[in-house]
Amino acid sequence: MASTPVNLEDNLGTGDVAGNGQFVRVIVADTQAIFRAGLRKIFALEDDIRVVGQAETLPQAQSAVKKFSCDVVIFEAALAQNPVEAVTELLRQNPQVRFVVVTPGSDEELTLDLFRRGVHGIVSREVEPELLVDCLRKVAGGDPWLDSQGTRWVLDAYRNQNNRPSGSRPKVQLTPKETLIVSCVTQGMKNKEIALRVGTTEQVVKNYLRKVYDKLGVADRLELALYCLNHHVVDHTKVPPLPAAPVNGNGNGAAAAAAASASAAGSASITIPAPPEAHSEAQSEDHEAHSDSSEDLS
Repeated sequence: MASTPVNLEDNLGTGDVAGNGQFVRVIVADTQAIFRAGLRKIFALEDDIRVVGQAETLPQAQSAVKKFSCDVVIFEAALAQNPVEAVTELLRQNPQVRFVVVTPGSDEELTLDLFRRGVHGIVSREVEPELLVDCLRKVAGGDPWLDSQGTRWVLDAYRNQNNRPSGSRPKVQLTPKETLIVSCVTQGMKNKEIALRVGTTEQVVKNYLRKVYDKLGVADRLELALYCLNHHVVDHTKVPPLPAAPVNGNGNGAAAAAAASASAAGSASITIPAPPEAHSEAQSEDHEAHSDSSEDLS
């Protein structure tokens, strides 16, 4: 048994390119050598995934995450007696890394605990190779990953919070701009498209979302969407349409291309303009959001 993680980056010659985001850089941390080898063979067939390190014990996994530059860690739950605490500590020390936990089978309690602690994806040992590849791409892109059973568990757990006394969570009032951005999030839009629709920048959208997360006491986009579903926060909010691409060639080409791409994704929506009385408030909100310190939100 190796005492240190195995470095695979030296054999790839693509460290610089991977650092620029062209590849999904993966560390495989699993107790079974045959499983690690199988994953390496699967990922070798993909043009956009590179295994940069591997580990077979928890200390090796901790060392690998510190040593190798990576985007996603595939972490077997069996690496630790308490995988929830182990992954929580790894996430605390490496907040820029996303974790996909491999569980031995369907386990509701483990799934909910891991997801509450910030794990980005959960798959079973029997996951199909194609689904695991899709999972890595989604997680690397900032999206959570759960199978249908796990999603039902999360939804049920969240809905069951309604059984708590009504005063257990204070009523929170969102501003019109916050409500508009949250409505876009619940429809699955990325920050880039939201910025185009509401006429601002991606960074301002991120700043708004950070404030909303703090207000509502949620940790990520999925929890935000679930909260809004449960509390009917944006039931009657209309989302602005994408701006039309300029007819001549003098417009902002990057913005037009982004708008066309977002429109092709099929998430466009028709609405009426915001009422005039909300205009000055929205300008004030934007000024405040611009003044916030920059912070990435997936």
